[in-house]
Amino acid sequence: MMDRLGQRVLKKGIISKGDLEKAIERQRLYGGRIGSNLMALNLITESELADFFKFTPYTPKNVSETDIEPGFIAELILKHCLFLKKFTTAHLVEKTNLPTSVIVSIVDDLRKDGFISIAKGDTSFATSHYEYNLMDSGINRALQAFEECRYVGPAPVSLDEYRYAVEIQTIKSIEVTYEYLKQAFSNIVVTDENLKTYGSAINSVKPIFLYGPSGNGKTTIAESIGRSLPGEIFVPHAVLAGNQIIVVYDQVNHKAVGSRESGNQMDQRWIKIKRPVVLAGGELTLKTLDLDFNPNAKYYEAPLQMKANNGVFIVDDFGRQIVDAQTLLNRWIIPLDRQTDFLTLHTGMKFEIPFDQLVIFATNLPPKKIADEAFLRRLRYKIKMDSPTIEDFRDIFKNVCMFNKIDFNEDVFDHLTDKYETSQRKLTCCHPRDLIDQIIDEAHFSNTPPEITKDTIDKAWDHYFVDD
Repeated sequence: MMDRLGQRVLKKGIISKGDLEKAIERQRLYGGRIGSNLMALNLITESELADFFKFTPYTPKNVSETDIEPGFIAELILKHCLFLKKFTTAHLVEKTNLPTSVIVSIVDDLRKDGFISIAKGDTSFATSHYEYNLMDSGINRALQAFEECRYVGPAPVSLDEYRYAVEIQTIKSIEVTYEYLKQAFSNIVVTDENLKTYGSAINSVKPIFLYGPSGNGKTTIAESIGRSLPGEIFVPHAVLAGNQIIVVYDQVNHKAVGSRESGNQMDQRWIKIKRPVVLAGGELTLKTLDLDFNPNAKYYEAPLQMKANNGVFIVDDFGRQIVDAQTLLNRWIIPLDRQTDFLTLHTGMKFEIPFDQLVIFATNLPPKKIADEAFLRRLRYKIKMDSPTIEDFRDIFKNVCMFNKIDFNEDVFDHLTDKYETSQRKLTCCHPRDLIDQIIDEAHFSNTPPEITKDTIDKAWDHYFVDD
């Protein structure tokens, strides 16, 4: 992906081919990103580099600028018309997310071809005020299009445009500072040493492997890393590949944000979102990493890694999936190495998409039991999430008390840690939350304020832990 950045800078005329070769050689010797090496050689300024990571999808002025075949747009419009019965161009603009200029052009062609007719006009002769309806030929064509694909939603963007957008908005463009990360993790007990490790891993955008005993925050840390990513990106409602619709925008994994761009200037086929954080656990299968074709609706749902582009993909409980771990690893090797993935339509057409995401694997299984050395080598950062120290455990306990507006009691906390020592049970990061939750549950049932006492701690302990 960064080689592509170098090519784009070269194409723009900011640097020469010789300059790019110098930057690549410096990258080979000292590492880092190609952009950082270009700046180190004073070949590009920071502001010039930032401009290469700005993507704003501006409204197409005509049908040609949509990068979609007019026939496809016409069929999509006819399918919308089938449900609208009577309609105006404004209705179609709202349904397809295409600008008025494009809709008017296609509607005019459909009217000339006898598929729609004007049901009501006015004395202004403004086509935007006309009301239309479908002719019998239009109904037949709409039904035929509906049988071929039942997608009726916003118009898609082209596969080339999608690839370009992912490349421009690459996860490799982000940089987090220690101060920024400390603020992002302020509600979690994290040591400075670990925070620096997380920051280095995020900025490297290399795969991260979190491992260690369960209950010590692997999933929490992974999700916090995702939430800490700065910036926002644009994703399309849908992509058109081989004349097939692939729905990309997902309200579960994509958090829409308000756009600063004017609605008249921005292409409404795109949605501005926070960088996505996609989490898959034990339910992950090879099928969820491939296009999901709905035989009834006759269009596709994008696979998880496509929804995670420009963001974070968390594989939680790694090694506990239904599919064999080694088989799953083999599926990931090429995308992790080359930052590209290949998908196949039911028609047999295979196409390439960017694989641009920070991948985080989290497991409580011994790493060498679920992955061989060749795969572990590809996971640049391996971070063990071990049991907390007594000091960290106290800080976590205090944080949970503060969050729930309960007074922390040092004597009761010492009583609790004595119980751990006596029972030879290991301290675990999730225990303070779980024990205090039990105290709160009983207080709510008794209609009394929750309180941390030796009695309430003992009762929560007895209900939470199972004796050997």
